[in-house]
Amino acid sequence: MCLLFFFFHGNITPIKPVKVYIEEKDLVARLQAKDRSALEYLYDHYSGALYGVIFRILKKEEIAEEVLHDVFLKIWDKFDAYDASKGKLFTWLVNIARNQAIDKTRSKEISKDRKTSDIENVVSRIEKEEYSEQRIEDIGVKEILNDLPEEQRFVVEYLYLKGYTQSELAEEFNIPLGTVKTRLRLAMQQLRTTLK
Repeated sequence: MCLLFFFFHGNITPIKPVKVYIEEKDLVARLQAKDRSALEYLYDHYSGALYGVIFRILKKEEIAEEVLHDVFLKIWDKFDAYDASKGKLFTWLVNIARNQAIDKTRSKEISKDRKTSDIENVVSRIEKEEYSEQRIEDIGVKEILNDLPEEQRFVVEYLYLKGYTQSELAEEFNIPLGTVKTRLRLAMQQLRTTLK
Protein backbone atom coordinates (compact mmCIF):
# COMPACT_ATOMS: atom_id res chain seq x y z
CA MET A 1 0.00 0.00 0.00
CA CYS A 2 1.32 3.41 -0.88
CA LEU A 3 1.27 5.91 1.98
CA LEU A 4 2.10 9.57 1.92
CA PHE A 5 3.75 11.11 4.94
CA PHE A 6 3.05 14.49 6.46
CA PHE A 7 5.93 16.13 8.35
CA PHE A 8 4.88 18.55 11.05
CA HIS A 9 7.20 19.70 13.84
CA GLY A 10 9.25 16.52 13.69
CA ASN A 11 6.27 14.16 13.81
CA ILE A 12 5.63 11.80 10.94
CA THR A 13 1.97 11.10 10.29
CA PRO A 14 0.97 8.64 7.57
CA ILE A 15 -1.75 9.94 5.26
CA LYS A 16 -3.65 7.56 3.04
CA PRO A 17 -4.22 8.82 -0.49
CA VAL A 18 -7.81 9.77 -1.23
CA LYS A 19 -9.56 7.40 -3.61
CA VAL A 20 -11.46 9.26 -6.29
CA TYR A 21 -14.71 7.85 -7.61
CA ILE A 22 -16.24 9.07 -10.85
CA GLU A 23 -19.80 8.13 -11.74
CA GLU A 24 -20.02 6.21 -15.01
CA LYS A 25 -22.07 8.89 -16.80
CA ASP A 26 -19.52 11.57 -15.77
CA LEU A 27 -16.64 9.35 -16.85
CA VAL A 28 -18.29 8.78 -20.23
CA ALA A 29 -18.85 12.51 -20.70
CA ARG A 30 -15.23 13.28 -19.82
CA LEU A 31 -13.93 10.57 -22.15
CA GLN A 32 -16.09 11.90 -24.97
CA ALA A 33 -14.59 15.33 -24.28
CA LYS A 34 -11.11 13.70 -24.59
CA ASP A 35 -10.18 14.44 -20.96
CA ARG A 36 -6.84 12.67 -20.40
CA SER A 37 -7.37 12.45 -16.64
CA ALA A 38 -10.55 10.46 -17.35
CA LEU A 39 -8.51 8.05 -19.48
CA GLU A 40 -6.04 7.69 -16.60
CA TYR A 41 -8.94 6.96 -14.25
CA LEU A 42 -10.33 4.43 -16.70
CA TYR A 43 -6.94 2.74 -16.94
CA ASP A 44 -6.43 2.70 -13.17
CA HIS A 45 -9.84 1.19 -12.49
CA TYR A 46 -10.39 -1.14 -15.45
CA SER A 47 -7.00 -2.21 -16.80
CA GLY A 48 -6.65 -5.12 -14.36
CA ALA A 49 -9.96 -6.66 -15.36
CA LEU A 50 -9.35 -6.06 -19.06
CA TYR A 51 -5.86 -7.53 -18.77
CA GLY A 52 -7.45 -10.61 -17.18
CA VAL A 53 -9.79 -11.06 -20.14
CA ILE A 54 -6.94 -10.59 -22.62
CA PHE A 55 -4.53 -12.86 -20.74
CA ARG A 56 -7.05 -15.70 -20.52
CA ILE A 57 -7.24 -15.68 -24.29
CA LEU A 58 -3.57 -15.14 -25.16
CA LYS A 59 -1.77 -16.88 -22.26
CA LYS A 60 1.36 -14.76 -22.84
CA GLU A 61 2.18 -11.82 -20.58
CA GLU A 62 4.15 -9.75 -23.08
CA ILE A 63 1.56 -10.09 -25.81
CA ALA A 64 -1.33 -9.50 -23.38
CA GLU A 65 0.33 -6.27 -22.20
CA GLU A 66 0.80 -5.17 -25.81
CA VAL A 67 -2.84 -5.91 -26.61
CA LEU A 68 -3.96 -4.06 -23.45
CA HIS A 69 -2.05 -1.02 -24.69
CA ASP A 70 -3.72 -1.36 -28.10
CA VAL A 71 -7.12 -1.69 -26.38
CA PHE A 72 -6.69 1.62 -24.54
CA LEU A 73 -5.54 3.33 -27.72
CA LYS A 74 -8.63 2.03 -29.48
CA ILE A 75 -10.88 3.10 -26.59
CA TRP A 76 -9.40 6.59 -26.73
CA ASP A 77 -9.63 6.88 -30.53
CA LYS A 78 -13.08 5.30 -30.90
CA PHE A 79 -14.83 6.43 -27.73
CA ASP A 80 -17.46 8.28 -29.75
CA ALA A 81 -18.71 4.82 -30.84
CA TYR A 82 -19.77 4.01 -27.26
CA ASP A 83 -23.54 4.15 -26.84
CA ALA A 84 -24.75 3.98 -23.23
CA SER A 85 -28.22 2.94 -24.39
CA LYS A 86 -26.78 -0.33 -25.72
CA GLY A 87 -25.02 -1.38 -22.53
CA LYS A 88 -22.74 -0.55 -19.65
CA LEU A 89 -19.31 0.93 -20.20
CA PHE A 90 -17.59 -2.13 -18.71
CA THR A 91 -19.37 -4.44 -21.17
CA TRP A 92 -18.23 -2.27 -24.08
CA LEU A 93 -14.66 -2.25 -22.77
CA VAL A 94 -14.62 -6.03 -22.29
CA ASN A 95 -15.91 -6.55 -25.84
CA ILE A 96 -13.12 -4.38 -27.25
CA ALA A 97 -10.50 -6.20 -25.16
CA ARG A 98 -11.88 -9.62 -26.04
CA ASN A 99 -12.08 -8.84 -29.76
CA GLN A 100 -8.56 -7.40 -29.83
CA ALA A 101 -7.23 -10.50 -28.07
CA ILE A 102 -9.06 -12.86 -30.43
CA ASP A 103 -7.76 -10.88 -33.42
CA LYS A 104 -4.26 -11.23 -32.00
CA THR A 105 -4.65 -15.02 -31.70
CA ARG A 106 -5.40 -15.14 -35.40
CA SER A 107 -2.29 -13.15 -36.29
CA LYS A 108 0.79 -14.77 -37.81
CA GLU A 109 2.85 -13.62 -34.82
CA ILE A 110 0.80 -15.72 -32.40
CA SER A 111 0.52 -18.84 -34.53
CA LYS A 112 4.30 -18.80 -35.06
CA ASP A 113 4.91 -18.15 -31.36
CA ARG A 114 2.64 -21.01 -30.28
CA LYS A 115 4.73 -23.43 -32.30
CA THR A 116 7.91 -22.36 -30.49
CA SER A 117 6.49 -21.66 -27.03
CA ASP A 118 8.87 -22.53 -24.20
CA ILE A 119 8.02 -23.67 -20.69
CA GLU A 120 9.95 -21.00 -18.75
CA ASN A 121 6.92 -18.75 -18.26
CA VAL A 122 4.56 -21.38 -16.78
CA VAL A 123 4.91 -20.22 -13.17
CA SER A 124 4.62 -16.58 -14.14
CA ARG A 125 1.51 -17.28 -16.22
CA ILE A 126 -0.17 -19.10 -13.34
CA GLU A 127 0.60 -16.26 -10.93
CA LYS A 128 -0.70 -13.67 -13.40
CA GLU A 129 -3.83 -15.73 -14.06
CA GLU A 130 -4.59 -15.88 -10.32
CA TYR A 131 -4.11 -12.09 -10.13
CA SER A 132 -6.39 -11.60 -13.12
CA GLU A 133 -9.15 -13.66 -11.55
CA GLN A 134 -8.86 -11.60 -8.39
CA ARG A 135 -9.22 -8.35 -10.34
CA ILE A 136 -12.37 -9.58 -12.12
CA GLU A 137 -13.85 -10.50 -8.75
CA ASP A 138 -12.84 -7.13 -7.27
CA ILE A 139 -15.22 -5.31 -9.58
CA GLY A 140 -18.11 -7.67 -8.88
CA VAL A 141 -18.41 -9.49 -12.20
CA LYS A 142 -18.47 -12.95 -10.61
CA GLU A 143 -21.22 -11.93 -8.18
CA ILE A 144 -23.36 -10.56 -11.00
CA LEU A 145 -22.83 -13.73 -13.05
CA ASN A 146 -23.88 -15.88 -10.08
CA ASP A 147 -27.41 -14.47 -10.47
CA LEU A 148 -27.68 -16.13 -13.89
CA PRO A 149 -29.00 -19.66 -14.40
CA GLU A 150 -26.13 -22.19 -14.63
CA GLU A 151 -26.32 -22.79 -18.40
CA GLN A 152 -26.36 -19.04 -19.14
CA ARG A 153 -23.51 -18.33 -16.70
CA PHE A 154 -21.46 -21.10 -18.33
CA VAL A 155 -21.89 -19.56 -21.78
CA VAL A 156 -21.05 -16.02 -20.60
CA GLU A 157 -17.97 -17.18 -18.66
CA TYR A 158 -16.57 -19.12 -21.60
CA LEU A 159 -17.32 -16.45 -24.18
CA TYR A 160 -16.29 -13.35 -22.23
CA LEU A 161 -13.88 -14.52 -19.56
CA LYS A 162 -12.17 -17.45 -21.25
CA GLY A 163 -12.11 -16.10 -24.79
CA TYR A 164 -14.07 -18.72 -26.67
CA THR A 165 -16.01 -17.83 -29.79
CA GLN A 166 -19.61 -19.02 -30.01
CA SER A 167 -18.75 -21.70 -32.54
CA GLU A 168 -15.73 -22.90 -30.51
CA LEU A 169 -17.92 -23.22 -27.40
CA ALA A 170 -20.60 -25.09 -29.33
CA GLU A 171 -18.10 -27.48 -30.87
CA GLU A 172 -16.00 -28.17 -27.77
CA PHE A 173 -18.94 -28.75 -25.40
CA ASN A 174 -21.25 -30.32 -27.98
CA ILE A 175 -23.94 -27.66 -27.60
CA PRO A 176 -25.91 -26.63 -30.70
CA LEU A 177 -24.76 -23.21 -31.92
CA GLY A 178 -28.34 -21.90 -31.82
CA THR A 179 -28.57 -22.93 -28.15
CA VAL A 180 -25.35 -21.07 -27.35
CA LYS A 181 -26.72 -17.95 -29.03
CA THR A 182 -30.06 -18.22 -27.25
CA ARG A 183 -28.45 -18.70 -23.83
CA LEU A 184 -26.17 -15.73 -24.48
CA ARG A 185 -29.09 -13.54 -25.57
CA LEU A 186 -31.11 -14.51 -22.48
CA ALA A 187 -28.12 -13.91 -20.23
CA MET A 188 -27.51 -10.46 -21.74
CA GLN A 189 -31.18 -9.55 -21.25
CA GLN A 190 -31.05 -10.58 -17.60
CA LEU A 191 -27.73 -8.81 -17.04
CA ARG A 192 -29.09 -5.59 -18.56
CA THR A 193 -32.05 -5.80 -16.16
CA THR A 194 -29.79 -6.55 -13.21
CA LEU A 195 -27.37 -3.73 -13.96
CA LYS A 196 -29.99 -1.01 -14.47
